[in-house]
Amino acid sequence: MKTLRNLLSLSLCLLVSVAGYAGDKASFLKKQFTARDGYQLNYRVLYPRNYDPARKYPVLLFLHGAGERGADNEAQLVHGGDRFASFENQEGYPAIILAPQCPAGKTWSEYKGLNAGKEGKRSYPENAPVTPPMAAVKELLDRYIAEGKVDTRRLYVTGLSMGGMGTFDIVMRYPDLFAAAAPICGGANLRRLASFKGKTAFSIYHGGSDSVVDVQFSRDAYDTLKKAGADVRYKEYPGVDHNSWDNAFAEPDYLAWMFQHSL
Repeated sequence: MKTLRNLLSLSLCLLVSVAGYAGDKASFLKKQFTARDGYQLNYRVLYPRNYDPARKYPVLLFLHGAGERGADNEAQLVHGGDRFASFENQEGYPAIILAPQCPAGKTWSEYKGLNAGKEGKRSYPENAPVTPPMAAVKELLDRYIAEGKVDTRRLYVTGLSMGGMGTFDIVMRYPDLFAAAAPICGGANLRRLASFKGKTAFSIYHGGSDSVVDVQFSRDAYDTLKKAGADVRYKEYPGVDHNSWDNAFAEPDYLAWMFQHSL
């Protein structure tokens, strides 16, 4: 009788999991994480369909761009949310997807300057301290790992624009954490990249006509990582402006490439 009740309970959980899964960004749960120093980080999380708490899953961390900053805990999924949550991707690449939101006026990583095509071209400090939002993101990852939910050999990170810069930054800070990283229209300090000794594989994407973040940043990042001995590839989209994430997300192996890597 007890076995029957357990089976009925499990079946009900599976039905609820499937019924509550929309296959788009509405499927992400709204959460807030409080770091040890009291910093509060809004984030969204998507568990795989038919999530099994007894299993450990890969984690995909998604870092949004500057335009999606705020406090609504929604804007961070404007670009990529539907893609990550689609039935097709969840069937092919079941993972816990974490999408934190950076507050207005803050950044995932430190950089100076504005538009690439103007004087005062953007630059990236070599030894800047971790920003409060990024520190909270790392604590959030640590929490999920400590709860035994995560396959620690299969952590992935991707991000666009400001999130592409954040992608480079978090990998440089924690070189033994991520199996693969996919920065889109981002940039990084080249001295940091030149000294990279981690095992993270990189897939870099950028539009060839980007008017906001100079494409040369990604070209240089690729060359520097290649010389450092990293596993890195680069895809440039001729004539594409800053929204190269549309092209990157449409790549047939955008997720497949990441999920083939493990530490």
